[in-house]
Amino acid sequence: MATILITGCNRGIGLELARQYGARGDRVIGVCRQASDELKAIDVELIEGIDVASGDSVAELRDRLGDATIDVLINNAGILRSDSFGSIDYEQMMEQYAVNTLGPLRVTEALAGNLTDGSKVAIVTSRVGSIDDNGSGGNWGYRASKTAVNMIGTNLMHEFKPRGIPVALLHPGLVATDMTGGRGIAPSDSAAGLIDRIDELTLQASGGFWHAEGYRLPW
Repeated sequence: MATILITGCNRGIGLELARQYGARGDRVIGVCRQASDELKAIDVELIEGIDVASGDSVAELRDRLGDATIDVLINNAGILRSDSFGSIDYEQMMEQYAVNTLGPLRVTEALAGNLTDGSKVAIVTSRVGSIDDNGSGGNWGYRASKTAVNMIGTNLMHEFKPRGIPVALLHPGLVATDMTGGRGIAPSDSAAGLIDRIDELTLQASGGFWHAEGYRLPW
């Protein structure tokens, strides 16, 4: 039985990850600001009241975990604020950066002592953060935050390689959640693909940018 810690698991992809890991017998630690009824209904250990954009809050998470070993750390918490050129809300842009980019870094740095040789770190990013793949523009804040977190993941790859801990940057696909207005594939299908990618992650493949379906994405 592995111990899986998932941030942002109160809904959508994070909720499905928690459900599927729990169903296969893993110990799931669900981290969120406020647990949904759906999350409370499944077999997870809840740590509520955690905001990944807050240093004090993430320090509280570290303290509440104590010396528990984490086998898989999944940085899933994220937000999307739509914007368009000519009316960009820069405060919202910074909010996305704080959650989507600095959040995974804060959490991973704070919990580095809970990771051991063979642990894995995953960041749920997005292909809209790919510079090569940008064929439409728009979503200025969200795109920039995801491009930046891809660099964070690459840095973490270098940081953790000597410790035998691989890192994966994972695009979940266009998933039908509140964030996408219900457009896309079922969260259960996306979560299953993400779990497969994490299961097969090796140190040799660390730092890769992968679609949940199993193919590499361009930077």
